[in-house]
Amino acid sequence: MSAPPGAAGPPAERCRRDTATMTNQNATRTGQYFRGGTTPQNPPPHWPGGTTPRIPTLRLNGGYLPVLDRARIYCCGITPYDVTHIGHAATFVWVDVLTRVLGSIGVTAQLCRNVTDVDDVLFAAAALSGTEYDAFASVQQFRFDQDMSALSVREPQCAPRARRHVGQVIKLAAALLESGAAYPRAGSVYFRGADTAAAAGLSRDDAEALAAEYGARLDDPAKDDKLDVAVWRRSADGEPGWPSPWGSGRPGWHAECVAMSLSVFGPAVDVLSGGADLSYPHHAYQVAMAEALTGVRPNARAIFEVGVVSFDGSKMAKSTGNLVLVGDVLADHPAAALRLCLLDRPWAQPWDYATAELDAATARLERLYRAAGRSAGASQEAASAEITAAFCDDLNVPAALAIAEEAGGAVARNLIATLGLSEQGTL
Repeated sequence: MSAPPGAAGPPAERCRRDTATMTNQNATRTGQYFRGGTTPQNPPPHWPGGTTPRIPTLRLNGGYLPVLDRARIYCCGITPYDVTHIGHAATFVWVDVLTRVLGSIGVTAQLCRNVTDVDDVLFAAAALSGTEYDAFASVQQFRFDQDMSALSVREPQCAPRARRHVGQVIKLAAALLESGAAYPRAGSVYFRGADTAAAAGLSRDDAEALAAEYGARLDDPAKDDKLDVAVWRRSADGEPGWPSPWGSGRPGWHAECVAMSLSVFGPAVDVLSGGADLSYPHHAYQVAMAEALTGVRPNARAIFEVGVVSFDGSKMAKSTGNLVLVGDVLADHPAAALRLCLLDRPWAQPWDYATAELDAATARLERLYRAAGRSAGASQEAASAEITAAFCDDLNVPAALAIAEEAGGAVARNLIATLGLSEQGTL
């Protein structure tokens, strides 16, 4: 493996210049024209030539997502403290396909994928290695980027890092305090989270169990309610910390994503994405904090949470060591085969990884390549339209693959490009 770049680490802020314009204009316009994300209000009664133009519409997660020419997608990224497993890869490959499909129907997807480089598990891993946490995170981020490149996952337009948004988290905490949505206690600032369970459709007991699974300190005596969470957490002696009006501390996990999303996109996004295991507590609190701050509801027009990948019947997770690493799979399988293995199923479906799944994907990839080399039939235009319809119907990749295999020719080649399945692994 080649050495990581210099001390600055991988590029962390890759935001296109037009992001600010979108934040100030497009986000507001989306809210004006699409109430509830279904149909445009008050369209002009007559268009030149007597035709009514159609805007791109994607059905996603049971709802319709009409867009004009841009879509704002926030993806909860990695905490860079260890190697990348295929559970991670599944999320980021699917988000990449979402952006590619949007591009194929004339929509520019603006993707922001954060890096959570302020986190207790990262601090602990760095301490064990005898390395400063920021340098340790940069090396791990470099390795993650290598794996994503191998899988033809394109770089996001924006890749904000949590440690560069500490000031924004402090402002967020102050604003939530002012509104009454948070309270200060013992050097920390807590967000009032009692309502998040009902908003997520969970019982109180289930919400507490999920929060505990993610390390929530339910027995923290400083809290008014067990489901309250830290927007700003006091740092003990020897722990990384930043100065704040409440003393030395660091951002809470959910607050980091709120600050980064609002900084890049403003008060709302078109799609909030990540793994399905982030649904509660992370996404629930991220949305609740953002809406409490801005008053804009919904904070996300659509939720795109990719199904959890298991191995031997248990969730793939670093904490349990139940992992299949991307690097290990790519040592003896084509990257496009792994990518297809992750995609040839409904995106929200949880599934159990097995070598047989990868073998089946390799065989299907070969059939697809052979179909792409065939002469085009007479039904190419109709088949292309059917594939677009399948993609727009909740990203139905299995249906699109079946159509492409049968049609062959340019239809198959275009599908290979849209799904990022090039044999050469080009982006």
